[in-house]
Amino acid sequence: METVETELTANKRPVWNAGRTVGAKRALKPKHIWEIRFYLNQHRRLRDRALFDLAIDSKLRGCDLVQMKIGDLVSGGQIRTRAIVVQQKTGRPVQFELLPDARASLLAWLERRGGTVDDYVFPSRVDHNGHLSTRQYARLVDEWVTGVGLMRSEYGTHSLRRTKASIIYRATGNLRAVQILLGHSKIENTVRYLGIDVEDALALAENTEI
Repeated sequence: METVETELTANKRPVWNAGRTVGAKRALKPKHIWEIRFYLNQHRRLRDRALFDLAIDSKLRGCDLVQMKIGDLVSGGQIRTRAIVVQQKTGRPVQFELLPDARASLLAWLERRGGTVDDYVFPSRVDHNGHLSTRQYARLVDEWVTGVGLMRSEYGTHSLRRTKASIIYRATGNLRAVQILLGHSKIENTVRYLGIDVEDALALAENTEI
C-alpha cells in the first residue's frame, strides 16, 4: 500500500520543464541589439547598457561576465580595445575585442561607478564587495528582451553569448574563428552551440563559387 501511495505522489509531481521552452536560446538579431540599446538609453540605465554591450562583444558566459574586474578592462585610464579572461568552466583563457559602442558605454558607467582596478565592474547591490550575481544578470536580460517586445521564454543570457558569434559565422562561415572567440576546446562544441545543421552547410556551399 505504501508503494502505491509513493508512486501516486511521484506521479502528481509537476514535470520540471512544464510550460517552459527547452533547448538553446535564440541569438539576437542586429535589429534587436539596437532596439535594446535604445530601450536602455531611453530609460537611462547606464549600468545595464554597459553590461549589455560588454556581454555582446565579449561573448562570455554569465559566470565569467559578472566576475570581471575594472583592471580587466581598463589600462591607463582608457577602456582596452582587447581584453582577456580565464574562463571559469574550462580554465582556458579567451580574448575578445571591445568596439567603440562598448568602450563608450563602459567608460560612462565606470566614471559614475568609481572604484579601483581590483573592484568588480558590476558590483552587487546587496554586498558591495561582491559582484552582480548570475541570477540577477539573468533577471536583467529578461527585462531587456521583454522591454523590446521579445518573448522571455525564447531568450536568455546565452542569447547574448551566442549573438555576435552567430553573426560572424553567418557572415564568414569560419567555424574555427568562432570556436576561438567562444573559447571552445572542440569545434564539435561550436557546431552544437551555434545549432548548425545540413541546411546551413549547404547554404554556405551554394554561395561559394569556384
